[in-house]
Amino acid sequence: MDISFFLRHMHGDLARFEPDRPALSLGDSAPVTYRELGERANAYARKLLELGVEHGDRVGILMYNSVEYWIAYFAITRIGAIAVRLNFRLARDELDYVLNDSGTTVLLADTDLLRPLDTLRARIPVRSYLAFGGGVTERPAWALPWSDLEDNPTSELDRPLPAGDDGAMIMYTSGTTGRPKGVLWSHGITAWWAAMQIIEWKYEAESVMMVTGPLYHIGGLENYMLPTLAMGGHGVMARSKNFDLRRTLEIASAKGVTDLLLFPVMINQFVADDSLHEIDLSRVRRIFTGGDALPPSVCEKLKVRLPRADLIQLYGLTEGTPMATCSAPGMGYARPASVGRAYPFVEVSVRDELGDPVPPGAVGEIWTRSPANSLGYWNQPEETARTFTDGWCHTGDLGVVEDGTLSIAGRKKDMIRSGGENISAAEVEDVLLQHPAVGDAAVVGIPDPTYVEAVCAVVVTNGTPVSAEELIDHCRTRLAGFKKPRKVLFMDELPRTPSQKIQKFKIRELISAGALRTS
Repeated sequence: MDISFFLRHMHGDLARFEPDRPALSLGDSAPVTYRELGERANAYARKLLELGVEHGDRVGILMYNSVEYWIAYFAITRIGAIAVRLNFRLARDELDYVLNDSGTTVLLADTDLLRPLDTLRARIPVRSYLAFGGGVTERPAWALPWSDLEDNPTSELDRPLPAGDDGAMIMYTSGTTGRPKGVLWSHGITAWWAAMQIIEWKYEAESVMMVTGPLYHIGGLENYMLPTLAMGGHGVMARSKNFDLRRTLEIASAKGVTDLLLFPVMINQFVADDSLHEIDLSRVRRIFTGGDALPPSVCEKLKVRLPRADLIQLYGLTEGTPMATCSAPGMGYARPASVGRAYPFVEVSVRDELGDPVPPGAVGEIWTRSPANSLGYWNQPEETARTFTDGWCHTGDLGVVEDGTLSIAGRKKDMIRSGGENISAAEVEDVLLQHPAVGDAAVVGIPDPTYVEAVCAVVVTNGTPVSAEELIDHCRTRLAGFKKPRKVLFMDELPRTPSQKIQKFKIRELISAGALRTS
């Protein structure tokens, strides 16, 4: 099974659904139909072939949420190429790394995201660029206009379909060693994952699913939206820039959204703002959330505000099943600290340092196994071997099973979770150590009322004076904005073990006690 099935099943004498049904909408815009999706994907695919894209080549997508993002994804995967889904918040140096690491040869990008790459062009393998949006004068002279993708025949391609085990997409996640890792998915994994969601959530042609996250995440495309398309439903995307919760909920009301993805920070805002409660969300039957725990008090308020909507808490990861566990009906409210039971066709095991299962009630590392586990990490066989054992993914998260459900107990890996994004402490530390005034550095997560966790840097200078603001600016120019420290503190010496490992638990204790200086 290949990904183009999600469009093919809308055509032909035995089409499952009417091809002129609404398929995708961006915000409050008019929807495009399944027929339009398929025809435009064929047109894009023909241009990619004309540009010399071959089976297995990597084609980057550096775009905000849009219908065109989806069409590009379908076109790339239809010809057997691999879609490299790039985070548009990455800084210049980060894009330099991922484009070289993936070997991306063609890049589809929003014009304002493309222009900063001018100084990188001699250092990256990209040979062709296509610019979306903006006026003619804004498009770089070295980039092709987006119309070159659109102005092609829309008939079906006379080309073999990709195989189920062919690579389909690469998504870069934060790495614990400082560099992002490209997670590789195949066509078969993608199809399996859509089917698993349909089994659990029973999507149908009348489903209207709205996602509020970016399409470069699993949570914006493979989760929720792709299974909705598989059943002939309508997918609605929030716009990427200038997110406004009120406007998002008004669109959800106008579109008749039945299933809604809201991140914890959005739910916190919703229950706290009485003016939002006048918006009619009576058609919403499920609210999906995950990444960070919701306080019981917030869950109680949400249930009062939306009594007809069930709350679904989720746990998963890109490389080891995006939703490995989920709340059973009613469980999201009844047991807010739990991330639920195992998903259909997913095995979840909590294990000790030797890889042996621990008894219920004991804390251990969460391992997952399913048809939706990734193929591993792109160009990193050693890291793949460390993370995957006999089909099991070692998630690096700590959990405990009690009464048949899983609860998250912490992180084994040195990772910070802020505003729904995973941030590698090692990556931020590496950038800090590049500043000439920094002799040593440690990065930890600290509690934050808005983002749940915030990045905090603790720095030892080498004697050269430097301010917290200067170090934050240094990180801002080299890292995505969400990764930069929100707070910088100073010490004379970092606490270390006899083997010279930094004792971050002691650093967190000192921060909590207010014992570190700010300059």
